[in-house]
Amino acid sequence: MSITENTIQFVKEKLKNAEAGHDWFHIERVYKNAKKIAAEEDCDTLLVEISALLHDIADAKFHNGDENIALEISRDFLETQNCTEDFIIDVLYSIKNISFKNREEVGDNIPIELQIIQDADRLDAIGAIGIARTFHFGGFKNNLLYDPEILPVTKFNKEEYKKSNGTTINHFYEKLLLLKDMMHTEKGKEMAEKRHQFMLNFLDEFLAEWD
Repeated sequence: MSITENTIQFVKEKLKNAEAGHDWFHIERVYKNAKKIAAEEDCDTLLVEISALLHDIADAKFHNGDENIALEISRDFLETQNCTEDFIIDVLYSIKNISFKNREEVGDNIPIELQIIQDADRLDAIGAIGIARTFHFGGFKNNLLYDPEILPVTKFNKEEYKKSNGTTINHFYEKLLLLKDMMHTEKGKEMAEKRHQFMLNFLDEFLAEWD
C-alpha cells in the first residue's frame, strides 16, 4: 500500500474511540477538502494529504493541552514509513501550526501546503457540519447553549483561548464567524462563502426563537 493508504488505516485505528467532532470522519472531510483545494494550487500534494490525515491524531484539547503528543505520534508513525527527515519535519510543522489558536505564532510567511490544510480544517468548522460539531463539543464540555448576559470575548491570547468556557453560541462570534475572512486560497474562500451564510441564517433563527 502507499503511504497515504497506510496513513488512512493508521488514523482510522488510532481515532476509533475519539470524540465525534474530532474523529475519523472529521479527518476524512478535512482530507477531502484539502485534496479539492490542492488540485487548484502549485503544491506538494503528498505533504498536504499526509498533514491533513495526521493533523488531529492527538488533539491537545483531549490531552491536557499537550501539543507535543500529536507530534511524537506522527513522527513515530512516519519513521515506520521510511519518510525522509525533511518530509517528517514539514508534516510536523503543518500539524503544529494548523490550529486557530496558533495563528499568531505562524506569522504571515505561510507555506502553501499549510495554507491549504488550514483552509480545509476551517471549512469543517463552519456551515452545517460546523454547527453540529460546535453544539456537540459544547455538550461534551457541558457549556451553556446561550446566556444573553455573557458577552462574546473576541480578543484573547492563546492561553486564554484554551481555557475559555463560554457559551456555545458565543463560540460562533469568538471563532467561527471569523474564519471566512481568514481563508488563504481562492478555492477555500469560495467554499467558505455558502457555509458562512448558513451560520448567519442559523444564528438569526436561533436568536429570534430565543426571544
